[in-house]
Amino acid sequence: MSEQEKNLSSEEKEAKKATQDAPAKLENNTDSTETPESQKEEETETSEVTKEKSAASNEEKKDKENVVEETKEDDAQKELDDANAEDSEDQDVGRRHEIAKKDYESMSLDELVIELENLLKSEKVQAIREHVSEIKVTFDKQFNEIVEEKKENFLAEGGNIIDFHYSSPIKKKFNSIYFEYREKRDAHYSQLKKNLNQNLQARLSIIEELKNMIGSGESMGATFKQFKELQERWKNAGPVPKNEYNNVWKNYHHHVERFYDFLHLDREFRDLDFKYNLDQKLKIIERAEELAEESDINRAFRELQLLHKMWKEELGPVAKEFRDDLWDKFSEATKKIHQKRQAYFEELDQEREKNYEVKKEVVEQIKKLGNKEIKSHNDAQQRIKNIEKLREIFFSAGKAPRKVNDKIWDEFKTSVRDFNRKKNAFYKELKKEQFENLKKKQELLKIAEDNKDSDDFETTTPVMKRIQSEWKEIGHVPRKDSDKIWKRFKKACNEYFDRLHKEKNKSSDEEFNNFIAKKEFIAKIKKLEFSANKEEAVSEIKELISQWGSLGHVPNSKRYIESKFNKALNQLFNKIDIDKKDAELIKYENRLHDLDEINDNNKINKEASFLRKKVDETKDKINQFENNLQFFSTQDESNPLVKEVIDNINKLKDELEMWKEKLTKLRDL
Repeated sequence: MSEQEKNLSSEEKEAKKATQDAPAKLENNTDSTETPESQKEEETETSEVTKEKSAASNEEKKDKENVVEETKEDDAQKELDDANAEDSEDQDVGRRHEIAKKDYESMSLDELVIELENLLKSEKVQAIREHVSEIKVTFDKQFNEIVEEKKENFLAEGGNIIDFHYSSPIKKKFNSIYFEYREKRDAHYSQLKKNLNQNLQARLSIIEELKNMIGSGESMGATFKQFKELQERWKNAGPVPKNEYNNVWKNYHHHVERFYDFLHLDREFRDLDFKYNLDQKLKIIERAEELAEESDINRAFRELQLLHKMWKEELGPVAKEFRDDLWDKFSEATKKIHQKRQAYFEELDQEREKNYEVKKEVVEQIKKLGNKEIKSHNDAQQRIKNIEKLREIFFSAGKAPRKVNDKIWDEFKTSVRDFNRKKNAFYKELKKEQFENLKKKQELLKIAEDNKDSDDFETTTPVMKRIQSEWKEIGHVPRKDSDKIWKRFKKACNEYFDRLHKEKNKSSDEEFNNFIAKKEFIAKIKKLEFSANKEEAVSEIKELISQWGSLGHVPNSKRYIESKFNKALNQLFNKIDIDKKDAELIKYENRLHDLDEINDNNKINKEASFLRKKVDETKDKINQFENNLQFFSTQDESNPLVKEVIDNINKLKDELEMWKEKLTKLRDL
């Protein structure tokens, strides 16, 4: 068995079996020919053979004027010829058809990268060409849509298009794998090109030998034997470049027919060969008619390709009176399969209509989100989340029918781009408003810093309280300035009110005595041991906190004692192994007691503001982590990165509950 026969796919073997032992791959071409020299007729040649030679000579002259009569091929034959030409240089065409193509359009960027990597690792590079091409087109389409959105945001924030650049780890990984594919592919096809050209030269050489056989003067037996040897060499010559496929075969086929027409063979030799070819072509027609009833359309088409190859490449001519009739029957079966294949694709498009309807609905929803005016930052963020969900639905919906697939993609891109422009316009206006707020807060900051060292407490105190109240009424400022300006304002106000309180408590020996008492109290509780009963231990700690609160206030300069007390409490909590959140809430009882004792609305409001800020900050962190989680193709916790993000989210949720509970307790106060 030849190496080519060993590499045949199951479908090739089945087709091979259906037509017995036909030769392997051949190619086709048209070429002008030369009129053969007169041959010395053998003594046994009859006058009938002489007439046949004369008729054949006239036919050769016609062939010389136009070797191949150009005819318009119908769609079915053209489709098969194109497919066979495409496959002519692909030695792994059988394997290529066996590798299932997935619905790449429904995959995320991460999934596309994984699929490309798996194909490159597990398959031959020449067998995945079409798969890689579709994956790259889909990846580029999705990634470019993200880049366009990032560019819109960048320009909306005042950036210069020259400075815009966007990349991502997933893009870098895709490029790396695709570069590896191209290197392997180029190396393969470089060697393949060399082999194909060598095969081409070998086949052209065989054609030349075939041309020279006609009129060579050899005996009938020797000439026929030489012809059979050329046929064997031809079928083992290997594939040629696809652009030469049809031309080389037509040239070869033409000279094979000339051989039968011009060579003075004994009728028995010729008729036996004609009969063999006739039998094989009848079997091919029978198999083609069976394939017309095959339910697996793609399988039927691929086997039909093989039958056409056998018909054209492996079998010689039949008697002239059968040629047209046989070809008509074969063409009729071919057309039936072609029609069923076209119907199959139409049915597939009908099924994809459902995908198209889903995608149309997604586009309509995005348009609705883009048409409504954005009223607030929260409103914008909610719409952004909705857009992301709709994007996921669009990409996971699968392909739309071929005639509208590009159209719906363009509509999707346009609708998303329109929403992004509206969103960017909103934030541009919001930023303008925030800059106005920044100016107002800067004016209040100047007043606070100008008065923080004032000793005229009676006049300055109302001013400082008024600007604190006005500060709260002013809206948000740009995020990059928010913390910085707030810390400066807070520092100026604290410095003033600390001095005010210090002045009020300057002569207060009571507060200093409280400090001494609290210091001794801390030393005492550090030595305490608790009951093994956790509830009793917690109750004892709460009593200690209550006692601490009853010891009264300390001078402002000694307020650090509160921090030492909290550290001592932490040591106590460690001894009884209490939950961190519960411990924080228990300690907060001490803070609430202080605020209650002070009975200062400003301090209480400040504490409430701090807690609300912590609630908002924690929520933002949770949202950020949840958004990050969406970038993973799977949320399986076996992935360490995914687990880390989920752990952070759970930890922040616990913190959020703690801040909320503190705020609730403060409101009760």
